[in-house]
Amino acid sequence: MDRVKGKVAVVTGAAKGLGAADARLLVQEGAKVVLTDTDVDAGEKLAEELGRDKALFMEQDVRDEKRWEEILKNTEKEFGSLNILVNNAGIVIPGTIESQQTEDYKFIMSVHVDGTFFGCKYSIPYMDRSGSGSIINMASLASHQGERYVVAYCAAKAAIEGLTRATAVHCKQEKKNIRCNAIAPSGITTPMVESMPGLMEEAGLASLQTPGAEATAIGEPNDVAYLVLYLASDESKFVSGTRMCVDNTMSVTSGMVPA
Repeated sequence: MDRVKGKVAVVTGAAKGLGAADARLLVQEGAKVVLTDTDVDAGEKLAEELGRDKALFMEQDVRDEKRWEEILKNTEKEFGSLNILVNNAGIVIPGTIESQQTEDYKFIMSVHVDGTFFGCKYSIPYMDRSGSGSIINMASLASHQGERYVVAYCAAKAAIEGLTRATAVHCKQEKKNIRCNAIAPSGITTPMVESMPGLMEEAGLASLQTPGAEATAIGEPNDVAYLVLYLASDESKFVSGTRMCVDNTMSVTSGMVPA
């Protein structure tokens, strides 16, 4: 208990899935958390569940640069500081390099890459004032495996890893007590992952799904949330610039991992 006691966090895409799991665990371990999402109803409901003295919901589209500045300013105003940022918000629209629509590609890249860039850029001064900070960016095993049916998603997640390393090195060389790391999960039971078969069918790409994928071991949101907690806590004070997989050996295994 109290692994992040006294710390203040912002978690994007926090209304459900991985973001909700991250927020719950951070609050459970002593942090105050600002939840952001475009899903206002689900976000408000989660903030109410966690307790208004510990959690606050703010509507946010992470592509909106000005809104990032407002969110972080209001976080400091409400809770006094900023120590943790979890850039979790994401979207997936199936498509190969030939079939992905340009507008969908730009939308996916903007949500993931622009959103993470703005979060890192604007959180650093607040964390610097607080004396310490941990930025946690959500990457994906997809970019390492080269999942051709989600080409834009793969590209975006690979970009996030590069951005993570550059941010970590910048903070180290500028002598700021701020760390930046990325997490690369494989399949996790979230609404986004569970929607994939239907989205693949709609896109006419169902045949590209790996045979036996339904028998693949799937993780739970807390499998990722506990790594978020570790990276958010002072236990990881010497960990920065890394990419950590949460994948039950999928990144080092040929073929699918049986359930």
